[in-house]
Amino acid sequence: MTTATDTQAKIIVPASINMVSLLGSADEHLRVIERSFPAVDLHVRGNEITVNGVATQVALVEQLFAELLTVVRTGQGLTRESVERSIGMLRENSEVRPAEVLTANILSNRGRTIRPKTLNQKRYVDAIDVNTIVFGIGPAGTGKTYLAVAKAVQALQAKAVSRIILTRPAVEAGERLGFLPGTLSEKIDPYLRPLYDALHDMIDPDSIPRLMTSGTIEVAPLAYMRGRTLNDAFIILDEAQNTSPEQMKMFLTRLGFGSTMVVTGDTTQVDLPSGTASGLKVVEGILEGLDDIAFCRLNSQDVVRHRLVGKIVDRYAEFDAKQADAAQRPQGRRGLR
Repeated sequence: MTTATDTQAKIIVPASINMVSLLGSADEHLRVIERSFPAVDLHVRGNEITVNGVATQVALVEQLFAELLTVVRTGQGLTRESVERSIGMLRENSEVRPAEVLTANILSNRGRTIRPKTLNQKRYVDAIDVNTIVFGIGPAGTGKTYLAVAKAVQALQAKAVSRIILTRPAVEAGERLGFLPGTLSEKIDPYLRPLYDALHDMIDPDSIPRLMTSGTIEVAPLAYMRGRTLNDAFIILDEAQNTSPEQMKMFLTRLGFGSTMVVTGDTTQVDLPSGTASGLKVVEGILEGLDDIAFCRLNSQDVVRHRLVGKIVDRYAEFDAKQADAAQRPQGRRGLR
């Protein structure tokens, strides 16, 4: 039985569009939409999709299909994850269209294209384009470092900068650097490995040693930045939550002319010794609001690894909040014996 608020809409998919590319194998994408909009009924017949239900939800589903069709027309394949993210973006009622996010190319290399996958990721890469210093803060798996490296390679290829500098503090979870075997270089290398891995995804691996030998690409521990002025460079500080306030100040004041800095980190995963403040946490209170500096915050909805990672991040956030709440409660006075 319909009500006065119910409505119907018909979506005609152009004959040039393969319905499987839109609805997914075994209608996987259609099932995602049905689960996300329980107040509507979807019926597919040929290239016609009929949507019945609450007017506001029907309008949202219409808008969703318009966005998905735009993505398919570009030749980019849809996935379950991209459909879910499109739904999330529409529900946020943002001025940015999902198709605009999902088709925004940063870099193409060896047959694969690197692009933002969520609205916050799009805001992050856009902020890098218009600010000199950008802080990307969020949990693991949100693409903070990967997208920053992609923007760095893009800037190098466009000759907007003459070199890329990637750096990390050599602080590790649960171990001490001095106890590891090998030379200093061999000890440091594991902590720089994620930066090397990102580079190998974006640049021909055979050319990386040559670029590093010439100084066009430099991957080094944060301590190597002291005393330098970094001009005409794209500089990325990764794992910045593991800097002290003094190290953060040292790094930021290396900024030279014609350079861009991106600082990434997760303030919930600080590996510093107990009692040492995180430079990333401190800097927010010092620099936020300053012109030409942007703070971009990503969350569990921006996790682009396995979908369980986002749920894990949320559960840990809930656990930490409960622990903090319990620590703030006044302890009851024990009775005298």
